[in-house]
Amino acid sequence: MSQEDNPFDESELLEIVENQLADNNPIKVKETLLRLTMKGMDRAEAMQYIACALSVEIIDVVENGQSFNHQRYGANLDLLPDMPWMED
Repeated sequence: MSQEDNPFDESELLEIVENQLADNNPIKVKETLLRLTMKGMDRAEAMQYIACALSVEIIDVVENGQSFNHQRYGANLDLLPDMPWMED
């Protein structure tokens, strides 16, 4: 996917993740951030990984008219830092 095809830029995705952290919803976002930073990843990098997992859902909503899939988002967060969806 090219930058032109992406409906959100990185700063917007990171803002959404920050809002999820502030709202503690979904809790899995905070758990993922803690897990990644406890493994030695700095916060900024961990946030980028989380934003990448979020982008999968945003793209599906925008391009395919699907509802936000909370279960898949949580499953993708659990996989981080691996991102098998990027291999497609």
